[in-house]
Amino acid sequence: MTQKDITFVADFLTEHFNEAPELYNRKGKYFNVERVGQYLKDEDDDLVSPPNTEGNQWFNFLKNSTHLKESPLLFPYYPEKSLHFVKRRMEGIIDQCLQKPADVIGRSVHQAVCLPLYKISRSEDSTPQLFKLPFLWNDKTSNIHYVLFTILENSISKIHILRRHTDTSRSVSNGILAVEFGNILNNSINESSDSRCYSCLDAHFYDDETVTVVLKENVEQEGKERVLAQLPLS
Repeated sequence: MTQKDITFVADFLTEHFNEAPELYNRKGKYFNVERVGQYLKDEDDDLVSPPNTEGNQWFNFLKNSTHLKESPLLFPYYPEKSLHFVKRRMEGIIDQCLQKPADVIGRSVHQAVCLPLYKISRSEDSTPQLFKLPFLWNDKTSNIHYVLFTILENSISKIHILRRHTDTSRSVSNGILAVEFGNILNNSINESSDSRCYSCLDAHFYDDETVTVVLKENVEQEGKERVLAQLPLS
């Protein structure tokens, strides 16, 4: 530790752990608690050292504003409570606010098309996760919506590109296609087809015309090769 670190810790202890006679009659509270930690306790009890809001510009502004003081749009302030308490209150109010839009939007959504991607045995107890890393992209210039994804059981070396027109009444050519990486990155034609096979770790659209993919070499040993490739959508 540097002398600066030691001084910082010493100042911290001096500031927050001085004796506090006014707290002597409170069980187990003979010293000032660390003033940040008290806000993080997941408790509904009042803070031991609540903040001093005197001179706070925001609170003075609210007090002097007749309209804002009674506004239902302002989240109520609880100066005696921890952040966990405020967080739970805020989550409850946000959930309540979002429920009505969710109901309205949900009733307006309808299925435009159904594309079976794979089949699984219904006798299996647990359904395996076969659909991986779906990434959405909306090309506003062409009004085309894209989805990038991989299907694990089908082929780990393939990435699928699904595209639909944003106008559900219109269709696009090659609505869904697959790009297989396999061993296309081999250095020479002498390498066997299984020696350098790649699978897709992640894929995102870079822009309307380019897809960025992270490829992993399918070998078991350490130091597996990673490749960052940019592919033209054309």
